[in-house]
Formats: sequence, C-alpha cells, structure tokens
Amino acid sequence: MSGLDASFYLLEDENTPLHVALVVVFEGPAPSYGDLIRHTVDKLPGFPRYRQRVRSVPLHLGRPVWTDDPHFQILYHVRHTALPAPGSDDQLRNLAGRILGHRLDPAKPLWEMWLVEGLTDGRWALIAKTHHCMVDGVAGMDLATAMFDLTPEYEPPGEPRAWEPEKPPSSLALLADSAQRGVARPLGQLRDIARGTGAVRRAREIGAFARGVAGASGNLGTRAAASLNGPIGPHRRWTWQSMSLDEVREVRKAFGGTVNDVVLTSVAAGFGDLLNARGELRPETIVRSLVPVSMREANERGQLNNRVAAMLVNLPAGEADPLERLRVVRERVDEAKRGNQVAGAYGVTQLTDSSVAPALLSLGASFPLRFRQDLVQTVTTNVPGPDFPLYVMGRRALEMHPYVPLAAGVRVGTAIVSYCGTLYFGLSGDFDAMPDLETLGKGVQSGFGELLALARG
Repeated sequence: MSGLDASFYLLEDENTPLHVALVVVFEGPAPSYGDLIRHTVDKLPGFPRYRQRVRSVPLHLGRPVWTDDPHFQILYHVRHTALPAPGSDDQLRNLAGRILGHRLDPAKPLWEMWLVEGLTDGRWALIAKTHHCMVDGVAGMDLATAMFDLTPEYEPPGEPRAWEPEKPPSSLALLADSAQRGVARPLGQLRDIARGTGAVRRAREIGAFARGVAGASGNLGTRAAASLNGPIGPHRRWTWQSMSLDEVREVRKAFGGTVNDVVLTSVAAGFGDLLNARGELRPETIVRSLVPVSMREANERGQLNNRVAAMLVNLPAGEADPLERLRVVRERVDEAKRGNQVAGAYGVTQLTDSSVAPALLSLGASFPLRFRQDLVQTVTTNVPGPDFPLYVMGRRALEMHPYVPLAAGVRVGTAIVSYCGTLYFGLSGDFDAMPDLETLGKGVQSGFGELLALARG
C-alpha cells in the first residue's frame, strides 16, 4: 500500500467504518440472486483486488500488503435482501443507513454488494461498499463504470474462468520484503539526490507543504459552528437529494464561478437552515469544510488506489443573501487555490509516502482522526460520474446516490456524484448526533432553488 492507502486502513475502528459506497437504483425487473452472482463472477478477472485481503506486517515494520484470499467466497460478498411493501425511497434510505454503518470484515476482501428487491414501480437497487484504502471517489466511479455494462444488450456469461489463489506469504517473507523495501527506498532517494532529481522534487514537496500551510491558516481563525463536531458512534443516518446538472450550469452561467462553487453554496445554505433550526445561527457563522481534490492523472484512471489531496473552505452558513453567499464561496475557493492548499496537502502525502517509517505510520496515521477536533466541521466531495447510461444485465441504472464516511469527530458529510445529467447528493450523519439530517438535505435543495429563481429572474 501507499502511505495514504495505509492511513485509511489503519485509522478505522468500531466507530469509524471507512468505506465509500454507492446506492444505485435500476429499472425492473430485478435479476435473480443467482444471475447476479454469475454476472459478478464474470467481471472479477478484471479486478484482482476484489479477491485479495489485507495482511499486516508483523510489528508494523512494513506497510500492509495485498495478498490473495485463499478462502474467497463470492456468496459472502454479494448479498440479497428485499424491502417490505410499499418499498419506498425512505425505506431504501433507512436500509442503506444500517448497512453503511457496519464495518467491512478486515479478514476478508474489503467490499460488499447487496441486491435489494421490492422497490416501488418494479425497481431494484444495488448497495456497493468498498473500503477507502482501495479507492478514492474517482477510482470508485471508474470501478463502477467498468463493473457495469455500457449497452442494454446482455449476453449471459458462460462457464466462469478458473481462479487459483497465489500461496500467501509467510510472516517471515513479509518481514524480509519489508526490510528490503526499507533499504531500497532510502537508497533510491539518495541516488535521486546525487543525480539532482530527488533534491529538486523534495524541495518542491516541502515548498508546497509550507505554502499550503500558510494558505490554509487564514481559514482557521474564524469561529465555526460548534454542534457539528463531537463524539461519533458506529451507526449512521443517510439521506439524499438531487438536482439537474443543466440547471446548475444555468446558475453558473448567470452568476459566474464553477459548478462546484454552486454546489458548495447550496451546501452552505443547507447548513444555514440546519443551524437556524438548532438556534445556533448567527450572521457570521461559518462551517469549515474539507473539500477533496483529485490528483489523478489521465493515465492513472482505473487504478484502484487513492490519489487525492484537499483544501479547506469556510462555507458562509450565516449569510442570508443567496448571491452574496455564492460570491463569498467563490472568493474563498479562489483563495484556497491561490494559497496552494491543494499542492501543500498533496506534498504532505508525498512526503509521508517516501519518508515516514511504516511503524510510525501505523502508530501516528490514525491518531489525529480518532479524536475530536474543531478545525473541520464537514466534508464535501464532488466526483464527476459518467454522462452516459450504465446497465447491469440489461437493466438501466436510473439513480446513483453516493456515501462518504465520517471520522475525526466530523458528524456529517456530503458526497456528490454526477450521472446522466443529474447531480446526486448523499448526506451521511452520525445516527445520534444528526437526528435532523433531513433538515440539512432539504436546505441544500431550497438553497439551490433560490439561486435558480434569481438566475431565471
């Protein structure tokens, strides 16, 4: 694993299940469980990681490694359930919230997929969970695109291809390999420094880190909403909203900025409604959001790993005027970009990947994220999805709702995915701390509605 992938694996605990997920709703009729099993088995050869589990190196003298699971059983990973009548969206959201609150078994390959029957109008759904140490948002969408079909034509698979797991390495072999890597990595760095390339790269990474810290520091002085931070438990609430991508572009065209600026402004409005209902809203109230940014190059699409950095954006939840709210969001996003926050955050991950000893990584990577902090109140991640329809076994995917995990005392997060002209917002919250999660979701929708009405007026 890379240092970043290992960090996501090591910081998970019983109150911090760290998987990303999609809930995809399909047109009917639902396939049989057996047919879905055969379809999934037919896709697995293109994704060896789905038959691999994580092995930790003894004494954490090396980063965790991926090895074939000699006991892999597809029936464990692909599961089957159904909603009772009437099969409403609320029932699906409640079911998904329970499933998404459960940790993946670390002794097995880190993914699950649930076939859900019984939705209204003959529809059905897939709930797909994948651990964050395997994928970031962009890699997850690449994976979904590859696991699904691009046309409605469907040919049932033939006999599955035989698969034999590689013999798992012994603990001694893992230690030896880690020791070899531990020697090879610094030697490689010294060789690069002798040639000049390593020194230049390291100087760039350190410079980016310093500039990023300076850029982010200006966002940390403003007092933020207090009730959004605190202890979190193992259970989750989850809800969704959606909006037309063309309408979002209509707002962007009328007032400037980017699609993501409009999205963040809508989220800021949602937090304004939430905090107002709690009696905590003041004109100066902000909600500090971590905004992940993909660092994936074009030639890295499809790789199952994490290539992500982040910036901090103070969302003006207390601003009542929709256009002023949008102006402030645009200004703060531009400030974050000019302040090299993204480059600085990515420099940290690069330095960690090349310099931090695995044992220190295992002890320290999870420390900041296991305990309460008040610097960040939420996470808002926006991932571009396919603008073309996807299919499973000839059934078209109608909706695609994302899920983002929670950690570090952050009690609520928002994931956004675009699919076929629609932006889908998935809002996840701690079950006990966010009983009013629906207020946030409706506020996001109404906040965008204000902007759209002004754009058309």
